[in-house]
Amino acid sequence: MRTQSSSDIKKLVFVSILLAIVVVSLGAYTRLTHAGLGCPDWPGCYGLLKVPVTTEQIVAAEQAFPERPVETHKAWNEMIHRYFAGSLGVLILIIALMSIKRRAQGGPVGLPILILLVVIFQAALGMWTVTMKLMPVVVMGHLLGGFTTLCLLFLLYLRLHDYRVPGGDFSLKKYAKFGLIGIVILAGQIGLGGWTAANYAALTCTELPICQAGWAEQVNFEHAFDLIPPEKDSYEFGHLDHASRLTIHVMHRFGAIVATLYLLWLITSVYRKAQSPFFKNAAMSLGFILSVQVSLGISNVWFSLPLSVAVSHNVVAAMLMMSLITMTYSLKRKI
Repeated sequence: MRTQSSSDIKKLVFVSILLAIVVVSLGAYTRLTHAGLGCPDWPGCYGLLKVPVTTEQIVAAEQAFPERPVETHKAWNEMIHRYFAGSLGVLILIIALMSIKRRAQGGPVGLPILILLVVIFQAALGMWTVTMKLMPVVVMGHLLGGFTTLCLLFLLYLRLHDYRVPGGDFSLKKYAKFGLIGIVILAGQIGLGGWTAANYAALTCTELPICQAGWAEQVNFEHAFDLIPPEKDSYEFGHLDHASRLTIHVMHRFGAIVATLYLLWLITSVYRKAQSPFFKNAAMSLGFILSVQVSLGISNVWFSLPLSVAVSHNVVAAMLMMSLITMTYSLKRKI
């Protein structure tokens, strides 16, 4: 009975991870297609549980929200994202309840409850994203909340597996703390990416490696990282001037350089000292995903932010974090 219960939770967590990846992807797609206000209310859309499609529904919707004419394609982008996010929330609630029910059997309980609390707060951020008209700090928080949910689910999945790493790689254990530092650095870089997207600064720098000529003279930190912006009817398409957006983008570029160099050092160190195939493969996987992510970042600049590349940049960032979590968790708990 215990084994069956544990197996059921593992399966649910695995499905939740896949669903969370879809939700992160759809969130990026919604943001990049400028559909964040495709539905001007929450949790429904123009007062309905689905997108208004008939002539009567569209007329009624535009009378109720005259400042926001119906754009059906944007509304569907937003609602599909909400449907998947809502389904994920239900799955996480079930996981939390099952974990509480079997707490006497020794399974993790605190982590599932934490994930549930994060999802509840994430739902609130989703509401505020709409009601606060895409305020940048809320949009960035919503993005980070999605990543946090996915990573915590993945950590729970690792904790539910009672594996040990063979090979006697005890000399690698000291790299666990460097892995944790890497997680913090990568989380900061993802946050900078979210701030860049939330302030519509992704296309401000159009050349490599840092920005176009004269960028250093234009950098201005005065308002680039203000968490409380001036009051606006809407923050759609941004509210900052060119210099502030350039500053945000340049800091994201510098952050990418720092994160890449640090992770390359960590990958090389672990690979060179590893005795077990597990950690050699973990380092190689992390290195491969890092190379893909850097290539996607360069492609975003080179090809002027194509939708498929920009969405992939978000998804691969999540995969990079999960790969780093796997290696760090195994270094800390499984040697």
